[in-house]
Amino acid sequence: MTDSNRPRSTRLIAAALWAAVTAVAGMALWQTQAVSAEDAVVIPPPTIDTKASGDTATAVFAGGCFWGVQGVFQHVKGVTNAVSGYAGGDKSTAFYKVIGSGTTGHAEAVEITYKPSEVSYGELLHIFFSVAHNPTQLNFQGPDRGTQYRSAIFPADAEQEKVAAGYIAELDKAKAFPEKIVTTLEGAKPFYPAEEYHQDFLTLNPTYPYIVYNDLPKVENLKKLFPQNWRDEPVLVLGGKS
Repeated sequence: MTDSNRPRSTRLIAAALWAAVTAVAGMALWQTQAVSAEDAVVIPPPTIDTKASGDTATAVFAGGCFWGVQGVFQHVKGVTNAVSGYAGGDKSTAFYKVIGSGTTGHAEAVEITYKPSEVSYGELLHIFFSVAHNPTQLNFQGPDRGTQYRSAIFPADAEQEKVAAGYIAELDKAKAFPEKIVTTLEGAKPFYPAEEYHQDFLTLNPTYPYIVYNDLPKVENLKKLFPQNWRDEPVLVLGGKS
């Protein structure tokens, strides 16, 4: 019997049982201190940085599934918004079910709005390369495969591009990672917010197994390695505090 032919009460019970099982599985993974496939790396900060100017600025980073990248930057002091979305492709294909084909040119990305007087672009890059993802994985992150999960930066201007390019060169020269960084600099391309159900996903679904294994360790590493940048209360897209 297919699920659609089952009595409604049976389907509701099955759904409730499945929700309970996934919640328990998620908590079990967390309690065993699961480590994500993109482990944190202690690296030096960039030697050059952007100059603080204006009340707010934006940065767009792509580092695999946007759930975890968004979740990390939502806990960074000075960040006023972090939105999951798509960058690198056309507006007509900026939809989750379409970009999943890996043929649209899009990358799952996060647009970060921040106060330059409180956190610099270089500091955001430091966090991005250290705890938010693994910049040596070409067209994948952890369990996710495809160009839509590539490591990429979309600089808003020439100054951001100079800082990002310089930092990548510094990290490669210092052999901060066992392999060469594959992060691409793709220029200031349009950013398209993802569907509402993707926003604040980590915060709203802390026991979801994928989040527990792949993303909660990133948030914990941010708190551990960047205590000066840590904020307890995440800034949320859906009615959160800034």
